[in-house]
Amino acid sequence: MEKIVEQGLLYDFYGALLTEHQRMIYEEAVLNDMSLSEIAEIAGISRQGVHDLIKRCDRALEEYENKLHLMERFGRINGKLERIGQIAQQEEIRRLADEIREEL
Repeated sequence: MEKIVEQGLLYDFYGALLTEHQRMIYEEAVLNDMSLSEIAEIAGISRQGVHDLIKRCDRALEEYENKLHLMERFGRINGKLERIGQIAQQEEIRRLADEIREEL
């Protein structure tokens, strides 16, 4: 999985566990694709500080996934729902699987 996609997914699942400051910096870097220099200027910290914070956030988010496995579970459930949709003979079963997928 491409690193930026993985970072975005990890953030979607576990971003709320970061501090407000960490979320702001991480969002600017990963989601908004801002440079370290731009973020440093906005946050009032050094470019190195931004870099270090992003690395710490990456490690923290990966540790959350290693302990909680929410992304892994989501992938398994989504795969099963996809399979249900493929083999479903009745339109209602397909519709129900689609509704469950949207709720995930």
